[in-house]
Amino acid sequence: MWGIIINRFKQGFRTTLSYPKEVPSFPQRFRGKPVLNNTADTPCPINKSKDPLGAVASGKKLTLDMGKCLFNEDLKAICPKGILTYSQDHRLAVSKKKDLILQGEEVKLARALNEKTRKIFGRSLKLREVCAGSCSGCDAEIQAMGNIVFDLSRFGIQFVASPRHADGLMITGPVTKNMELALKKTYEAVPHPKIVIAVGACAINGGPFQGGRDVHDGVDGLIPVDLYIPGCPPHPLTILDGLLRLLGKLENKENNFR
Repeated sequence: MWGIIINRFKQGFRTTLSYPKEVPSFPQRFRGKPVLNNTADTPCPINKSKDPLGAVASGKKLTLDMGKCLFNEDLKAICPKGILTYSQDHRLAVSKKKDLILQGEEVKLARALNEKTRKIFGRSLKLREVCAGSCSGCDAEIQAMGNIVFDLSRFGIQFVASPRHADGLMITGPVTKNMELALKKTYEAVPHPKIVIAVGACAINGGPFQGGRDVHDGVDGLIPVDLYIPGCPPHPLTILDGLLRLLGKLENKENNFR
């Protein structure tokens, strides 16, 4: 017992207490928001092996669909060097699916819920997480938000066991045929007003399973989505940033990232 207490004193604080007031620090290998250099005339060829979902498109301007992006290192090799890079910016969550399409550096970040809905939720948010056929990568990152580093509950956000006790759903996975009915029934069980959050490339567009005969290619078309959080999987702070923006706790607050 005493050994545990002594070790805790030695470890000190591990929670990111400075977030969201200060810019979080990420390792060099972190792949955040993609950045496109649209000043170059050289188009980026189609490459199914490095871009299986067709995230990159070359037209009058180079575009990248973050909802189809797996944030793989190979993606950068499609274009000439320096045309496509990853920044250290973890802020990726948007309110509308069309806002996932990038043409440069700007991202139309998620907007806050209307004031009436926020008043009903109060200062807390209760979510029911639904794994609709994911590989568990996104679920692991969601689970990590509850550890001592990110400490999700300090923001008044918690996960509940029953949809009847929830304010909304957080969904991962491409929605397999076996989970389609279960997802719809879970959504119906959540009392109004309710929100839906699609986490990861699979929940947004089907991810690597896109086009499979046993998947629905994401949540859209089954139930309405209020927040899209891209990534494969998204970082816990990317998810948290989206949630806080939805609650109006980060509205109009911009930080500078490299």
